[in-house]
Amino acid sequence: MLTHLQIRDFAIIDAAELELGAGLTALTGETGAGKSILVDAVLAAIGGRAGADVVRHGAERAEVSATFDVRGNAAARAWLEEQALEHEGEVMLRRVVGSDGRTRAYVNGQAQPVNQVRALGELLVDIHGQQEFLTLTRAATQRSLLDAHGGHAELLAPVARLAAQYRAIDAELSALAAAAAERDSRLELLRYQVRELEALGLEPGEPEALAAEAQRLANRGRLAEAAQGALALLYEGDGEDAHARAGRAAATLRGALELDEALRPVGALIEEALIPLKEAGRELAGYLESLEVDPRRQEAVETRIASIEQLARKHRVPPGELPSQLASLARELAMLEHAGTTLTELEGQRAALRRDYDAAAAALGRARLKAADELARAVTALMRGLGMPGGVFAVEVTTPAERPVDPSGAERVEFLVSANPGQPPRPIARIASGGELSRISLAVQVAAAHETGGPTCMIFDEVDAGVGGAVAEMVGRELHALARRGQVLCVTHLPQVASQADRHVRVAKLSDGRKSRTVLTSLSSDERVEELARMLAGVDVTAAAREHARQMLARPKAAARSGARPRRPGRS
Repeated sequence: MLTHLQIRDFAIIDAAELELGAGLTALTGETGAGKSILVDAVLAAIGGRAGADVVRHGAERAEVSATFDVRGNAAARAWLEEQALEHEGEVMLRRVVGSDGRTRAYVNGQAQPVNQVRALGELLVDIHGQQEFLTLTRAATQRSLLDAHGGHAELLAPVARLAAQYRAIDAELSALAAAAAERDSRLELLRYQVRELEALGLEPGEPEALAAEAQRLANRGRLAEAAQGALALLYEGDGEDAHARAGRAAATLRGALELDEALRPVGALIEEALIPLKEAGRELAGYLESLEVDPRRQEAVETRIASIEQLARKHRVPPGELPSQLASLARELAMLEHAGTTLTELEGQRAALRRDYDAAAAALGRARLKAADELARAVTALMRGLGMPGGVFAVEVTTPAERPVDPSGAERVEFLVSANPGQPPRPIARIASGGELSRISLAVQVAAAHETGGPTCMIFDEVDAGVGGAVAEMVGRELHALARRGQVLCVTHLPQVASQADRHVRVAKLSDGRKSRTVLTSLSSDERVEELARMLAGVDVTAAAREHARQMLARPKAAARSGARPRRPGRS
């Protein structure tokens, strides 16, 4: 539900703010005052097209913020959670359009691509009129409305579940079938590659260890020279090495300890240093012995490295990944060797799923055919009460000869309409005018009275175009009935419609001779009387017009107290 709308520098609106609630809200005003601009502003907020032309003359940018209560809109909450957007039951869509045509969109303060905002907007608002969000002409919407009217949720659930399972099995089968097409040649190659890698017997970490050993063997001379020199300086230097000199130093201090005990700690340190010097000498001697290896070892290491690198190049992986490559190829080999059995099992599963899907889809199709007749009768009756006395509404449900596996079922649903007597019904998008389409949409929404979980805010722009009198009264009643399901905003010129609204907003254009601006005013009871009187009488508002306006406002209240409500055609 739309709870708050704030507009700045949009078209001829310099600044406007509007609080909204549930039920029916009427938007009225003189022609050209900017009523439809409000609809355009909502469209911009929810991701509709908006270029530099929407920026008020002389302003740098236009801004529209629309706040929605989404606690009752499960689809919108799911979208927000999927996008990881915090909402706490409320979401604000903000659109900024610069005078250079650049546009930015935000959801709860976070920048979002406009197409993402549009996807969310379609879950929040349903606009009926000559607008880009005219959903009634969409095939998917028509099928959804038919299912809503028929209450097909329980029939749709197994169809969607079985279709998803079937498609998953079918994709797996396609992958196996593609592999099976070259199975024999692939099997031969895999077996050869697996045998080759198994024969190599590469251990994890072996390439790195061999590389280190090869480097040591290649530099054996330099390493021996360095180790021998260090050994001579530390331990085997014919009395001039570090160990011998440290020993002499320790002996010299031992003779002086009787003269001064202060030398004892230093002497102890020297004595302790003799041990690691001796150990280092032994380690170096051992290292020198390890360098004296069989010359054939170097050749063996180099040959092993060459074999590893050759296979790594062949498989296009680093040498260290050859064990993982072996495991991957072995798994593929096992899969292909058992592919025949797997294919047979999967084909059996797919056939069983197809039988189950066809049965579920057929049940859904039968229900749709029945619901189509009921919806057609109900909407036709409502159309004839909404200013189209010769109107006919039909719902065409067709099923392809080759039934596709579709999560929404196989049927194609199309709404057909004839607005005038003698004309055959044709697709709704090609025959209905804007005003007729709004009234047809109203009739469909009222007839499909089941809760769909979709937008709880509906906007009807000029729904009463071309009607008056009793027809206008009926339009108002049906809008009021529809508003019981959530929230309806209606741009109207007719007092018969506006009088049945729960709240009333006047849209007025003010001018100082140089600039014009649009002002929005939520009307009190007395102000509603004046506005309805103006709509009834025109420029010269008379006492009779005011009295008539009071009577019009009193009728819906009296009907509400008595519990009366208009009969909905097509309902038993």
